[in-house]
Amino acid sequence: MNKISLLLVQLTLLPILLAGVSAHAASRPQVLLKTDLGEIIIELYPEKAPVTVANFLQYVDEKFYNGVIFHRVVPNFMIQTGSVNYDFVRRTTRANIKNESGNGLKNTCGTLAMARLSDADSASSQFFINLKHNRHLDADDGNDGYTVFAKVIKGIRIAEAIAAETRGLYRPPYHNAPNVPVRILKAQRSRGHKVHKTSCKKR
Repeated sequence: MNKISLLLVQLTLLPILLAGVSAHAASRPQVLLKTDLGEIIIELYPEKAPVTVANFLQYVDEKFYNGVIFHRVVPNFMIQTGSVNYDFVRRTTRANIKNESGNGLKNTCGTLAMARLSDADSASSQFFINLKHNRHLDADDGNDGYTVFAKVIKGIRIAEAIAAETRGLYRPPYHNAPNVPVRILKAQRSRGHKVHKTSCKKR
């Protein structure tokens, strides 16, 4: 096949490939996180992290996240939530899930990843939003990494505002919790939101 013929084949296939990518993206589930400081809309990647996304959506559908606080916020790093109540009592979660950090997704600005303990397969309900590319959280040959399963498509400034809240009132392990608790008032499935380019402010 000469170069001209190959180019024609590529041009013929391009619309089909782009249509497939567009349809795939359009079918991704979206979730609205309504917080005390505003709304964050996320898009999930079930094709990359099927177990993690199914687990997260089950918690959303069960209204498990309604009322939990952001109990660990660190500017220029991440904000974490997912199981701690306003009074700092942790909610009872379901069984832990397996780590899917080797899915090719990185802990870049605006991505959501599952929080866990030292055991790679210890994630349950807690998750965090990255506020920069936290490369040390990515999976590599010597690191299990943290499973990225979604990304903020609108509201990254809200996440950054949560991280900027004054801290230091509480004793460890909640010394990085905002002095005035910031809650997820409601987490619910949503759809039809335009995907906005996510960029974090450099500090």
